[in-house]
Amino acid sequence: MGQSKPCRAKALVVEDDPMQREMIELLLEESEFDVIACASAEAAELVLQGNGDNVVLMMTDVELAGNMTGVELAHAAKRYNPDLDVVVTSGRPLRQRLPDGALFWAKPWAPLDVIRLAETTASALSGRGPRGSS
Repeated sequence: MGQSKPCRAKALVVEDDPMQREMIELLLEESEFDVIACASAEAAELVLQGNGDNVVLMMTDVELAGNMTGVELAHAAKRYNPDLDVVVTSGRPLRQRLPDGALFWAKPWAPLDVIRLAETTASALSGRGPRGSS
């Protein structure tokens, strides 16, 4: 008989560079996250509209394929889910204001940064039960 899998937290990775997207995806999966990966902000917004309450962490690049930037996506994501942990990354200085609570990481960042972020998010979730409850 198979064992049931524990419910894992969901992360959304938005990066148009396939190699970076895959690296972040692997790091988060190793940290026990289920990962939804998107190459554009528009695709990520559809995910957030559909099951945004289930996503607890989003990492996005600023420069993305499509018409929306990662900063614009961060603002939209926080509207869908104000408790969402958001990290925006870029190899250039950030010129737009991030939504409250969002973090900015300058590239290059270290893989260990992603692991630490995942552990912090998972720890916060386990300490307060289901997302949004006290």
